[in-house]
This record gives sequence, structure tokens and C-alpha cells, in this order.
Amino acid sequence: MRNDVRERRTARGLAQAELARELAVSRQTINSIETGRYTPSLPLAIAIARFFGTAVEEIFHADHD
Repeated sequence: MRNDVRERRTARGLAQAELARELAVSRQTINSIETGRYTPSLPLAIAIARFFGTAVEEIFHADHD
């Protein structure tokens, strides 16, 4: 699953640690989401979308082969 977390985070001038603190997760979790090594749980995906003021579908994109 692709996502736009890194792009949205950097557009706001936030470090991974700052976003992690806002979402009550570790910086490593943010890094893993951004690099595609970890797909967040639905509650975390919703929290990320709410933080950026958009829909989950606008941030997370299913890979269709």
C-alpha cells in the first residue's frame, strides 16, 4: 500500500518525531509507515487522515496489479 504521509508531513515542516508525538506513536512507526514497511491499523490510519484534515483514501492508496 502506497501512502502520502511523508509528503504531507514535510509540506507542513514536521519532523517524524513531531508527527509521532501528535499521533501518540513512535518515530519508528512513522518511518515504517512512510517507507511502506508497515501498514497502519484502521484507527491509526483514521488518526493520520484527521491530523492532515483529509480522508483516509486521500493518503493511503491500495496497490492494484
